[in-house]
Amino acid sequence: MSNYLVEFNNISKFFGKVIALKDVTMKLKKGEIMCLLGDNGAGKSTLIKTLSGVHKPDEGEIIVEGKKTIFASPKDALDMGIATVYQDLALVSLMSVTRNFFMGREPQKGLPGLKTFDIDKANEIASERMGQIGIDVRDPSQAVGTMSGGERQCLAISRAIYFGAKVLILDEPTSALGVHQASVVLKYIVKAASQGLGVILITHNVHHAYPVGNRFTVLNRGKSLGTYSKKDISREKLLSMMAGGEELSKLEVELKEMDRISKI
Repeated sequence: MSNYLVEFNNISKFFGKVIALKDVTMKLKKGEIMCLLGDNGAGKSTLIKTLSGVHKPDEGEIIVEGKKTIFASPKDALDMGIATVYQDLALVSLMSVTRNFFMGREPQKGLPGLKTFDIDKANEIASERMGQIGIDVRDPSQAVGTMSGGERQCLAISRAIYFGAKVLILDEPTSALGVHQASVVLKYIVKAASQGLGVILITHNVHHAYPVGNRFTVLNRGKSLGTYSKKDISREKLLSMMAGGEELSKLEVELKEMDRISKI
């Protein structure tokens, strides 16, 4: 039996002559947060879609709980416990918290053939699950559009966990959030991992990834620059490895020099 929940071994993806991914390897253990880092154009989006069954890899293999697997569709990945929360969250702003939480998988009551949506049970579950992560939903019938960005992000994550996710792929979950809201989401991610969930956190923000991550994989132009445990790499080294890291360091030096000259 493999020690890993999921393994992506030497994954490559081509679009015609364009090499979107080349020989990317990632392995995720139960209770671990793997941070996938890279600047815009590094290949993060393509890798997400390959891991979640949208794209089939042209090379390499996917192994889930020790078994080699081919995802024919995102449904196959979801059925095996690999859930993806994209940046748009797949939430409907004008629908209620409860309706968004269940979204086609609503609990029902009544006789066979005469079943109806059990709204009381659904409201209770939605309120309870949101309460477990510290979000007080005063009225589960309120529109999701009235919630903050952090609350909506937590709703999407909580929904995936409730419906049986073993591996959670999060696409830039804090990119549009303020400091406080990002903190709420990151705390929830750590809590979910502590309960045995495997998390792949995709982001370009090292400052959000480093405090919560256990290991870090850096992508640059579709290729992996390696995977590192937190004890083996500093935040500053991760920044310098990402595309643009060296340029930003040079800019900081230049600005300091300009400031020095201006004071002469």
